Amino acid sequence: MITKETIDKIFSAARIEEIIGEYVQLKRAGSNLKGLSPFVDEKSPSFIVSPSKQIFKDFSSGKGGGVITFLKELEGFSYPEALRHLAKKYGIPVEEDIVEMSPEQKQQRDQKDLIYKIHEVANDFFIEQLWDAEEGQQIGLSYFRERELRQDIIKKFQLGYSPEKKDAFTEYALAKGYDKDILEKSGLSVFPENAPKGVDRFRERVMFPIHSFSGRVLGFGGRILNNTIKTAKYLNSPETEIYHKSNVLYGLFQSKQAISKQNLCLLVEGYMDVIALHQAGIEHVVASSGTALTVEQIKLIKRLTENVTILFDGDAAGIKASFRSIDMLLSEGMNIRVLLFPDGDDPDSFSRKHPQDYVEDFIHKHAQDFIDFKAEILFQNTDNDPIKKAEAIREIVKSVAFVTNGLKQEIYLKEVANKFKLSEQNLFNELQLQKDYKDKEHRPRPQIAQPEQKLEIVANIDSKISPLFVLEEKLIELMMKFGDVVIERKDAEGETYKISVIEEIIQHLEEDDCQLQTEINQKIVDEIKAGLQEDELRSSSFFFKLMDEDISGKMADTLINPYETSNWAKFNIYFSSEEEVVPKMVSDTILRYKREYVMKIIEDLKKALETEDEKEEIYFKIVKLSQLRNHLDAMLYRIL
Repeated sequence: MITKETIDKIFSAARIEEIIGEYVQLKRAGSNLKGLSPFVDEKSPSFIVSPSKQIFKDFSSGKGGGVITFLKELEGFSYPEALRHLAKKYGIPVEEDIVEMSPEQKQQRDQKDLIYKIHEVANDFFIEQLWDAEEGQQIGLSYFRERELRQDIIKKFQLGYSPEKKDAFTEYALAKGYDKDILEKSGLSVFPENAPKGVDRFRERVMFPIHSFSGRVLGFGGRILNNTIKTAKYLNSPETEIYHKSNVLYGLFQSKQAISKQNLCLLVEGYMDVIALHQAGIEHVVASSGTALTVEQIKLIKRLTENVTILFDGDAAGIKASFRSIDMLLSEGMNIRVLLFPDGDDPDSFSRKHPQDYVEDFIHKHAQDFIDFKAEILFQNTDNDPIKKAEAIREIVKSVAFVTNGLKQEIYLKEVANKFKLSEQNLFNELQLQKDYKDKEHRPRPQIAQPEQKLEIVANIDSKISPLFVLEEKLIELMMKFGDVVIERKDAEGETYKISVIEEIIQHLEEDDCQLQTEINQKIVDEIKAGLQEDELRSSSFFFKLMDEDISGKMADTLINPYETSNWAKFNIYFSSEEEVVPKMVSDTILRYKREYVMKIIEDLKKALETEDEKEEIYFKIVKLSQLRNHLDAMLYRIL
């Protein structure tokens, strides 16, 4: 178990805007930062980060909380994993209390965590084989050096080597206590039927670990170096509980900050393309790892930027793949350009031939928008044939049909019309045909007719929200927002004294022995009371350290508003800030809460009249409470 002292250091060091900024492109919006939700698809940003409060709120999905909640939601971390991830990022040593685990507890450890762990073990094993074993040095390290990779780049991408021995890693992992079941489920080992023991999936290959957004190893790609063996040049990890190839991009972990900073992502095909560009100083690059681009991969890029330049080596297969990628990127609202390298070069070879400035300048000058790119490719074989030309233009309009923004779509069509000297109306007609065809392709199949549903009369449901509940929520909000604010009050003798907002509200709840309406509010109040007993004012920052998602979400709902007040001061119009009216807000809310609590007791007593025998005593209580309610109404300036 991680010690409290370590947790406090982690929370002191971690900045939520830095962590979330690695996943989402954030832009300043008043005192907050704003971006597109990483949890759901949206066109208008509704994801808000508050650097001052160190919380986020996603108004599309409803998720919210602190930095730990964000990592747990997006990465699937457990609470300790999120803490360790932050500790590693900020260079904080993790101290743990020694807790002995029983055999039963060990069996109950999360299988997913074990699969992550075995991948870390494998990654360390392959790295060690590359640098320390004679076979790895002579074969693996020699290969990387032939590809002119520097030592720092090899280490940056954690490249490794899997030895020729068929069970080298399997034997190593079993000796470390990992069982056959985990090795098999991780995809790192294969256990054939009727075989005495397992064998390694990766043998005699240089290894490319594939990382998640946060840097955890999810799987591997391995390149065979022995040309005499008849097998695929590249072998990837199989689909596992943690690795889904359609959901990851190679190099994203190493490139995400550069992509966000440059507001541009270069999209390439292979591992070595990414690594070579990094070595050349061009770091805003990712690869689809030899698989066809997927919607999930595009969404990963879109968290950081909407601008993509596709880099291809110009072979027929690459060009065909680029057409499909263009349409997918356009359908996801991305702005795209395309570049084909000359003379059979690919990003790897081109970046090794030329210095960084030349490569960057070449990409900037020669990348084309998708209209010019498709026109250049499609018109190569038209031979002035009008039918072939019409088909080529139809293919370009097909891509325009994937553009989701109406204004962009119209501008693209005008560009096509000007380029080919065509009527805009004809192109718009063709565009509509393409849209209709696309809609028809994606139209759901007709459903089998269901029997007509008959309406039933049901009991009326009281949908009114209890005023007592609303005021209880307001008291919690005041404690979270302004709990440590000290306000001045006067006692019965007229003497002035000072008290914090938290202490005044808790004092009120205790003196009237108020029972809270919801379990979560009761938990918050109990924690605040425990803090007061230790002379500690526990406000919002304390609650984000708790392993309670409900409380974290509630804090975000309470503390972040989707709107900010305009700067009316420039028009010489001034309003009191919320902070300036805290004393009045607290006293008014307490009085209103007291009144509604009295009303609730009166209603409960009226119901008791139907069943209880001591009606006179109940009537007396109702009269006294009604007098108290009238007194509170007078204090609130209500008309009696």
